[in-house]
Amino acid sequence: MEPFDLHIIGCGSANPTGRHRPACQVLSTRGKNFMIDCGEGSQTRFARMGLSMKRVGHIFISHAHADHCLGLPGLVCTMSLLGRTAQLHIHGPQELEPFMQTALATFCPNLEFQVTFHTVDTRQHQLIFEDRSLEVWSLPLRHRVPCCGYLFREKPGQRHIRRDMIDMYEIPVSQINNIKAGMDWTLPDGTLVPNERLTTPPTPIRSYAYCSDTAPQPSLPAIIEGVDLLFHEATFDQDNEFRARQTFHSTTLEAAQVARDARVGRLCIGHYSSRMDDEQKMLREAQSIFPNTVLAAEGLTLNI
Repeated sequence: MEPFDLHIIGCGSANPTGRHRPACQVLSTRGKNFMIDCGEGSQTRFARMGLSMKRVGHIFISHAHADHCLGLPGLVCTMSLLGRTAQLHIHGPQELEPFMQTALATFCPNLEFQVTFHTVDTRQHQLIFEDRSLEVWSLPLRHRVPCCGYLFREKPGQRHIRRDMIDMYEIPVSQINNIKAGMDWTLPDGTLVPNERLTTPPTPIRSYAYCSDTAPQPSLPAIIEGVDLLFHEATFDQDNEFRARQTFHSTTLEAAQVARDARVGRLCIGHYSSRMDDEQKMLREAQSIFPNTVLAAEGLTLNI
């Protein structure tokens, strides 16, 4: 099975601390790195984790707050210094595009590669990118500025043909892909061999949902139902619920409630406020509602 790994580059919030760095993640699958948010200094931490910038073709930005996008100019400049020539795609709210145009014109005026910006309608749950193996959907969130999360879902693969059936029925190589796609096989005497006998089910698809920053969003659980891994911001513990309401963020219990209601496989919480100095307390709060919860941390890799 191909790797489907989430790498945490940064899991802090806007106010810098010595414990955490601004928001940034990388989802690695089938030799590609998809970056999610890009806070200040992300390219440095990216390199420290041994991840390849050359394999980053698409960057998905949740919203135009500095701790989620201010690292983009530095990242693009670093890519240029490394000799990049492949096109780079940046997906995000329309408010981000003028910033990127100005930043690139100022700091990276002679790029050898094209940077293409794709506007994401943060009010809609819609397909915004796909390739042969993966789909990316936007997830409407509730924050102080237009903001969305992202749902990454593998596309269903073909069924697996049984080697013993190929030999038993002398199936020619030219027909193997047709059988993987669901075709039955007819023997010379007219006997029909059903596809279910010739093949085994395809590899289960995997999925990851990224939800940061947001106040509780009632429509979210139904959209992300059943995902294997959910990252949901938990900027504050439950003692700071009033502050969460003021800033349109979520608490540990609210993040866990989303995971429970959506019946996800695993929850990762992060985007910690600088006020939060006891992350184990935050973990215990979330686990009281959704036991399969882990804390985000810089350098953490979660296999999906």
